[in-house]
Amino acid sequence: MFVDQVKLEVEGGVGGSGAEAFRRESGVPRGGPSGGDGGDGGSVILEVDPQLSTLRDYRYSSSYRAPRGQHGEGSNRTGRSGEDLVLRVPPGTQVRDVETDEFLGELLTEGQRMVVARGGRGGRGNARFATATRQAPRNWEPGKEGERRTVELTLKLLADVGLVGEPNAGKSTLLATVSAARPRVADYPFTTLVPNLGVVELSGFRSFVMADIPGIIEGAHEGKGLGHRFLRHIERTRALALLVALDDPEPQATYQRLRTELARYSEELASRPHCLVFTKADLLPADAELPPVEAPDAWDIYRISSVARQGLDELLEGFWTRIQEVREREDADADPADAHAPPPRELGPGPDRVTEGSISPDSGEGEAAEEEDWWSRVDEEL
Repeated sequence: MFVDQVKLEVEGGVGGSGAEAFRRESGVPRGGPSGGDGGDGGSVILEVDPQLSTLRDYRYSSSYRAPRGQHGEGSNRTGRSGEDLVLRVPPGTQVRDVETDEFLGELLTEGQRMVVARGGRGGRGNARFATATRQAPRNWEPGKEGERRTVELTLKLLADVGLVGEPNAGKSTLLATVSAARPRVADYPFTTLVPNLGVVELSGFRSFVMADIPGIIEGAHEGKGLGHRFLRHIERTRALALLVALDDPEPQATYQRLRTELARYSEELASRPHCLVFTKADLLPADAELPPVEAPDAWDIYRISSVARQGLDELLEGFWTRIQEVREREDADADPADAHAPPPRELGPGPDRVTEGSISPDSGEGEAAEEEDWWSRVDEEL
């Protein structure tokens, strides 16, 4: 089952409470405070797993709570913090707060993480409240509640090329022919009910991802047919292929209809590089001319037959060339300072191996001075 949108109730773990305890020591009022702090509650974290391609795991389980922190104990023992609850999601997942309608972010790359519900802070034990004039406090703090919210996860598939066309235009057949994907193929409309992804491998260790989107009909941007639900899955594609079957009685009208639906759904999507692909070429003689379709915005017009494997090499090379151009443009638009920043330099086997520039702004001057003295002693010994 393909699931691309779910709502989750997430809650961070409750922090542990601080302890009230006194140690037994002569000469100290009431033995002296020794209550430890409570542990912090765990957080709920989303993490990208490239092995996933759907949100199906959260279809029937929509409530998640991270473990709580343990209470503090005597002898100044701090309670154990709760472990973070990691929920794995496919790349291309967008996160939105349902109550505030705030867009929280998107997860794209492998291993990328996002904290959606922070755990509560552990309470302080009575040892933290001792002062010169109050040496035997009985104060302690309860743990804080974890953050609670309802989030909506929306999946937008990540693909280099998106196949767009009306039902039965040959999109699934093309994907099954050039990749290892096995979408459903039949001779009736709306065979494809969910998007399919396939990896296309070319010579020279080159590859790109192709997406087959369910058939788009007129009015898809308004919710007609299946296109409204799945049009968002081609928003991230670098290039589009508009497929028109050669047995179509009005190829020009079909091409314009596809362009119109894309533009009405998203102007940015309509501005993506696209080509026009005439499919089912095996239905016509090899010397038959292509229908006179005007496509001035298309980078090229191709004629293919997925069944007979005609024209596929030229089409795939055209895809690769266009994808590389878009990638180079994306790299050029990236921040030059970030792109050319030198990697962090490790500062040797010190008492705490650190990375240059990784010291927290909250670290005190005393720690920096102590570290500098340590390095000076090392230089003197060398």
